[in-house]
Amino acid sequence: MNSKNNCLKIEEIGLHLNEDESLLPLKIAEILNIPETEILSYQVTKKAIDSRKKTDILFVYSVEVVVKNPENIKEFKVRHRVRFFEPFIYEIKQAGKKPKERPVIIGSGPCGLFSALLLAKAGLKPLVIERGAAVDERVKLVEKFFQDGVLNKDSNVQFGEGGAGTFSDGKLYTLINDPRSKFVFEELVKAGAPAEILFSATPHIGTDRLREVIKNLRQEIISLGGEFRFSTCLTDLVIKKDKLSAIIVNGAEEIKVTDLILAIGHSARDTYQLLFDRQLELAAKPFSIGVRIEHKAEMINRSQYGNCFQDPKLGIAKYKLVEQNTGVRPVYTFCMCPGGYVMAASSEEGMVVTNGMSEFAQDGFNSNSALLVPVSPADFGSDHPLAGIEFQRFWEKRAFQAGGGNYSAPAQLVGDFLIGRPSKKAGRMKATYSRGVAFGALDLCLPDFVLASLRQALPLMEKKIKGFAHPEAVLTGIETRSSAPVRIVRAENREASVTGLYPAGEGAGYAGGIVSSAIDGLATAEIIIEKYL
Repeated sequence: MNSKNNCLKIEEIGLHLNEDESLLPLKIAEILNIPETEILSYQVTKKAIDSRKKTDILFVYSVEVVVKNPENIKEFKVRHRVRFFEPFIYEIKQAGKKPKERPVIIGSGPCGLFSALLLAKAGLKPLVIERGAAVDERVKLVEKFFQDGVLNKDSNVQFGEGGAGTFSDGKLYTLINDPRSKFVFEELVKAGAPAEILFSATPHIGTDRLREVIKNLRQEIISLGGEFRFSTCLTDLVIKKDKLSAIIVNGAEEIKVTDLILAIGHSARDTYQLLFDRQLELAAKPFSIGVRIEHKAEMINRSQYGNCFQDPKLGIAKYKLVEQNTGVRPVYTFCMCPGGYVMAASSEEGMVVTNGMSEFAQDGFNSNSALLVPVSPADFGSDHPLAGIEFQRFWEKRAFQAGGGNYSAPAQLVGDFLIGRPSKKAGRMKATYSRGVAFGALDLCLPDFVLASLRQALPLMEKKIKGFAHPEAVLTGIETRSSAPVRIVRAENREASVTGLYPAGEGAGYAGGIVSSAIDGLATAEIIIEKYL
């Protein structure tokens, strides 16, 4: 197999736990059937752990290799693992025309930040408008809520600089295959993220490191002519003949705008209502709801790694489970936070919402994950585009009441949950929910079909991870914000039903998670840049 290109990708290179990465060049040469001296350079692009065989845990690598003489490569030891490729270079075009008004971005989550970064690099000097506070002030407000239950409706776990991902594990895992992801990861590393995210199979930054990364991204955008306005909320749109001409912020100030990227995140319920009132085309979409499940991190480590669970090379164990179930709905784990914490993630008064968070070290005593069941518009009881929001609110209010009405969360031990008995107190494991938990019955705050699905799935998941359905594992309710309940309909050119308005990211219903939201922001910014070349 000959090629003029001398770049190759090789997958599934295995190293045993006791082998050093310095052996990789030898392994590469063996696979390519060439001398090591033919290898000019190599770069690890993915590193994963294969722990299916507990007595022989492997590190599995994917690499990109540059060789001297590609014509010498005629056959591979394992042909399907190797292919030639052209390295992808993300081209940032420069705007040659000056727009009448600079582009405006609503929201500073990953979609907003990366669309702003690209527009700034292209010379378009974007304005970023964020309803919440800058990250340092936001952290103080969130901590105040955790401590005394005072909720700030504009700066909380869902709203503020960095978006909902700021208070999370900073997970960068994505299933989408888009070459822009390389640019996203490289820019994050430039802004202070750990370099290992460039190759880890389960990349994460951690909420503590992510806060500095966000500030550094903001400073770069500002250095390129961009501007940020915090504590500034979009309150109206000025639309003339189906074309956006201005926005109103904080109820009074008008800002002229030609190009508006709407990167609002999945919890901007008042903004969805505004869009509906202004007759933009919206559609209800599926999402998932459920609970957070907590185990001792050591138990998960033992189950995943066997007798090697304390080997420092392995780090803390992760998992991802799916059960299709019979006669009920599927159940899957989501946003697994190893060595993490369960958080109070409410954004409206009188409602309880949970989420998960880990710091970079992932050194908490417990590991947690969302345990979710899909819901669809058929479950919402209405064909209104915003019916999914009302569905969320109904159950979040029930959770608030079940938790005692002070933002404590309702909780139940797995053993009690499986037999339908209310829990009275914790077992040997302490729940980590930041506002405290009230033990009782989760039946009060989840639909019957969700309860039935969870009860069938937990014993099945126990067969995959020993201890997963341990009687003293803690279920904390409820998780409702797995993704947006609304899609803001857009055309192929990414415009909504109003010219000049570009819905993007998770809140628009076109992404899920940090990386896919950032990529959607980049792709949307590219459309705007094309207008001014």
